[in-house]
Amino acid sequence: MRWLLLAAVSVSVALARAEGAEPAADPRQLSEQERQEGFVPLFDGKTLNGWVGVKGSTDSYYVRDGLLICKKDGKEHIFTEREFADFILRLDIQFEPGGNNGVGIRTKISRAPHLEGMEIQVLDDDAPKHAAIHAYQHHGSIYGVVPARPGHLKPAGEWNQEEIICQGRRVKVILNGTVIVDANLDDYAGKPGMDGQDHPGLLYTKGHIGLHAHGNGEEVAFRNLRIKELK
Repeated sequence: MRWLLLAAVSVSVALARAEGAEPAADPRQLSEQERQEGFVPLFDGKTLNGWVGVKGSTDSYYVRDGLLICKKDGKEHIFTEREFADFILRLDIQFEPGGNNGVGIRTKISRAPHLEGMEIQVLDDDAPKHAAIHAYQHHGSIYGVVPARPGHLKPAGEWNQEEIICQGRRVKVILNGTVIVDANLDDYAGKPGMDGQDHPGLLYTKGHIGLHAHGNGEEVAFRNLRIKELK
């Protein structure tokens, strides 16, 4: 009986591997190298401790199985309690087909963080509903200001690895190992963006990290949020 049980378990594991099953990642896990380099987690994998909403509410987001998820109808942004100036931010992003969100950098706690700070666009570029988007709306763009290089986003349902480097007047976005934005903010500050709006946040030297809810019926999930402050 014990032999049969072990055999059944072995078959189950083999099938899971054959089907491409991916074991759940510990959302707080840092590699030894990251730990030595000074990265710290922004999300504990269990609660929204350390995050706040515009009016204190974080109800547009919830935690499930170690993931930080924006609800399908979520409209309220959340922000780190702490502010950051220069940093390397790493995170994994997954969305349902058509998903839309944003990662705020150097933002105020505001309903318009893409203006009072910067928003790195999170979007399922390939969804039919987004077929007519502008260049500055592609995933990874500094929204409304600097367009990202398209074509490096994984399909909806798969995990994307993203790194955002904010150092002085330079912002770099790396998606799945490819640099898709490398911008000198001085080239864009003080004038309307590609969207025709003023973006005073381009001049901010520090601010909060945000997750910007644009719930239109699709969930967007985040995991492995970690940050290293640059001196």
